[in-house]
Amino acid sequence: MKHILKQFMQREANPFIQFIKYAISGGIATVVDVVVFYILAWKVIPALGQSDPIVQLLGLQVGAISETLRSVHYIVDKAITFLFSNFTAYIFNILWVFHPGRHSRLKELGLFYLVSIISFALGTFLGWVMIRWFGFSTTVAYLANMIASLMINFVCRKYIIFKG
Repeated sequence: MKHILKQFMQREANPFIQFIKYAISGGIATVVDVVVFYILAWKVIPALGQSDPIVQLLGLQVGAISETLRSVHYIVDKAITFLFSNFTAYIFNILWVFHPGRHSRLKELGLFYLVSIISFALGTFLGWVMIRWFGFSTTVAYLANMIASLMINFVCRKYIIFKG
């Protein structure tokens, strides 16, 4: 048990512990993502429909919005959210999960954002399609985006960006 806790306190960790640390870091970045997204989607750039599960669960008041406008607002909200959550993820990744230094800091940061942008674009497109063409709720589209991004980001960060 002491050995496992030691691995959590430093960067050196076996792959399983490293993935758990990545998941915890991702969880923190996801909390940032969720909070910023839903504040934007509810109050700033409306992207929530009246039947959305989060609206129903929290009893939020939202105005009527067309599927077309909701899908566009979803993309804008996700783009803004990306900046906040991705920066949070980068900080946790370099300080706790992975060994930086495979590349220069500038190249590392550039690759980090490039991979994140690719997974963001694919996940957001998936969400847009789910909303626009299939009528899924914003929350279901958001969850699909999150799962797709998690898979792409871990593999690319571990094997391309950082020293594993």
